[in-house]
Amino acid sequence: MGLGQEELQIGAWDGANKAKESTGKKNKSVKRVEEREEQPGCWIKFPLMGSCMSSRSKVDTSISSASTRCESKSTNEASSHEARDSAAKAGTGLTVVSGSTTTTTSNTDSISSSCKVGEELKVASQLRKFTFQELKSATRNFRPESLLGEGGFGCVFKGWIEENGTAPVKPGTGLTVAVKTLNHDGLQGHKEWVAEVNFLGNLQHPNLVKLIGYCIEDDQRLLVYEFMPRGSLENHLFRRSMPLPWATRMKIALGAAKGLAFLHEEAERPVIYRDFKTSNILLDTEYNAKLSDFGLAKDGPEGDKTHVSTRVMGTYGYAAPEYVMTGHLTSKSDVYSFGVVLLEMMTGRRSMDKNRPNGEHNLVEWARPHLGERRRFYRLIDPRLEGNFSIKGAQKAAQLAHACLSRDPKARPLMSQVVEALKPLLNLKDMASSSYFFQSMQAERAASFNGLKSQNSLGRNGHHLPMRSLSNGPHASPYRHSPKPNVKSAP
Repeated sequence: MGLGQEELQIGAWDGANKAKESTGKKNKSVKRVEEREEQPGCWIKFPLMGSCMSSRSKVDTSISSASTRCESKSTNEASSHEARDSAAKAGTGLTVVSGSTTTTTSNTDSISSSCKVGEELKVASQLRKFTFQELKSATRNFRPESLLGEGGFGCVFKGWIEENGTAPVKPGTGLTVAVKTLNHDGLQGHKEWVAEVNFLGNLQHPNLVKLIGYCIEDDQRLLVYEFMPRGSLENHLFRRSMPLPWATRMKIALGAAKGLAFLHEEAERPVIYRDFKTSNILLDTEYNAKLSDFGLAKDGPEGDKTHVSTRVMGTYGYAAPEYVMTGHLTSKSDVYSFGVVLLEMMTGRRSMDKNRPNGEHNLVEWARPHLGERRRFYRLIDPRLEGNFSIKGAQKAAQLAHACLSRDPKARPLMSQVVEALKPLLNLKDMASSSYFFQSMQAERAASFNGLKSQNSLGRNGHHLPMRSLSNGPHASPYRHSPKPNVKSAP
């Protein structure tokens, strides 16, 4: 198999990486950042699965009470966790805001201070309006067995409704849906709920999750989505024992890229997604990717404007550096986030992982030196694939990720160009496992590993120490004894 590096021909950004890279001017005032910490889960974050279940009694009490609340972590716990991470973020331009001083208004205050809901919502006619009682019955009284997950917005429950109506039906019949409730004590509030309805209610595309309807009664805020059987990309990449095949990863990358391209270049008004990450990419039965969670989405700049000025929000590890430093949001911020996710798909590593050795915590910084080199890029590929990936496809994916992650936003490609670059990568058959170079590299790795193992097993006097078996503790290999996947999923 030939290993000659082929250049990606993507029009405007061909050769753009040679431009001078810059992170933009630093803001004179310190920017506040709201960090939504990544947690493992099937669809969205699952840090408080137990508290979601324990809140069922609240759901049952009354419509006017905070019935769908999921008890969140205490302020002290959140503050201590953020303080623990602050040292790692020092020098990145990020200022961590404690839970008690976060820039997000509480949901209760936001709801009471907001203008009339009818004036805020630009509800599309095709959305169904549910009553709280209908959704309570559809989810079987919000019982724990119906729980799919939990995130910043609230808890997500599986339910069943009529195919073309709002009435609940017997489980296993009618239309299967995912019902997302508003957590009154959570990170996202009424504004984000309104943004979700307004964006997903008016945007339709095969690579965006479908919003079926909503419920708003007193202080109740619920959203009803199509059910996504295979859950999130995050779950398949990081929590399943069987690795996703390379071709499936490229299919998912292409679908997600099409979703972003639609938002940026095809929608009636340009939209900046602002929270592109693996947990927000949902998969249907055929592994078609759909973007979900539009709570942080913003209308893009129009006319002569080059950017949208906004407070910095999103997920640490995915946000573009110039956006973190200046608060200037553009579609190229999403392109950077796409580059991070593409790297995660190539490597099988999380964007931020403090369990890794020093120098490997930040995926982008660790991978950047390998991206532009013909031979070194092999070190990036998920070892669980065992050579079952396309050589040419992996090379071009690495080049594409390198372009998306350029420190100069203007040098990054448009998402439509990313789509065109990914299309040819789906059906390539030049498997690395049959490459002489890859086999030589694997043999070299094995020899190096065996030499290190032999060296570590010798005592001070040259005597062999007893070998210890791998444990399942926090420092065990992520590729052995993977946790049992949570087969439940939601949008």
